[in-house]
Order: sequence, then C-alpha cells, then structure tokens
Amino acid sequence: MSGLILHEYGRSGNCYKIRLTAAHVGIELERREYDIMKGETRTPEYLRDVNPNGRIPVLEDGDRFLPESNAICFYLANGTKLIPDGHFDQADMLRWMFWEQYNHEPNIATMRFWLRNVGLDALTDAQRMQIKGKRDAGLAALDLMDNHLDSRKWFVADQFSLADICLFAYTHVADEAEFDLEAYPSIVRWMERIMTMEEHVSLDD
Repeated sequence: MSGLILHEYGRSGNCYKIRLTAAHVGIELERREYDIMKGETRTPEYLRDVNPNGRIPVLEDGDRFLPESNAICFYLANGTKLIPDGHFDQADMLRWMFWEQYNHEPNIATMRFWLRNVGLDALTDAQRMQIKGKRDAGLAALDLMDNHLDSRKWFVADQFSLADICLFAYTHVADEAEFDLEAYPSIVRWMERIMTMEEHVSLDD
C-alpha cells in the first residue's frame, strides 16, 4: 500500500490505533490534522469531500475514503501477522474490537475527552448526569480486561493482534480520565509488553 492519507486528530486514541497498526505492518501514512474543537470536521468541504458523518479518523486510499477506526485497522493489517490464523480466532479478535467500541471507548475515551478537552465546568447538564454511569462502565471494562489478561499475555490466540492494538489505544491513557491503572496489574504488564515492542510508536510520535 502506498499514498495512503490519514485524516485525523492526533490526540485521539481512535486515530492513534491506526498509526500504531501501520507501524507494526510497515506502512507509511501521510497525516492530515483537523482540530475537532474548532469544528474542522464539520465544514461543508469536509462533509462533502472526506466524511459526510463529520468524524475522524478517515483513511483516504486513492479516490476511496474509509471511516471507522477499527475498520481502517483491519484494512491495513489484513494478510499480516496482526490477524490470527483460524476462523474462530479471527472472529474472537473481531469480538474484542467490537467490544472496545461498544463497552470501552464510549466510557473511558468519553471521560478523557470531557476532562481533558472540554472541562467539567463546561459540560452540559445532560453530560454531567452521565458521568457516574460512564465511570462505572469504564471500571467494569477495565476489570474485565484485567481478569482476561490474568492468565494470558495477549487477548486472542496467545499472540499480539489487532485486538491488543485497538484496546491499548485508550487504555494506556485511561489515567487522563482519572482511572487508576495501577489497580490493574495484568493490564499494566500487558501495556509494558506492547510499549517495549520494536515496532511500537507512542501517541506523541
């Protein structure tokens, strides 16, 4: 693959997981930054030319545009060591990727965004009412991950896969959402394994 363009907001975990996937499979990406706090993904030009849903990330490949972070990761990693062999293990990998977007990201990532980008004082009443529920759900997600990793190194098939990349992206910055990662020793060991891999790139790279 060549000439790929990632439309992104660099501090987003959903965008970071794509850069991390690309690093592990040796694909170079051109990066185009958008300030979501200034509404740059909601302009008429962006909605017309990049993503009518007004969101990032989006991968541009020639005249085709692919949104949704985990779909982009799968597109980049298809046919590589990041996809396990066997139909069950592949489906299990997808299960964790779906779970990340449904149970993990909406709680941990949203709390991080509210605290880091918006600020508690600027939240709406409706958002304030969701804080306890999102914190409880985020804690439940971390508990489930920690228990799963207690007896294994990786999430699926005893190998590093897209499931690990997609879950790492927001887990490793969960402290920015005021989740105490030190309370999850299996998660901490798993994160250390990822961060010491040769191909690893950080959120700030």
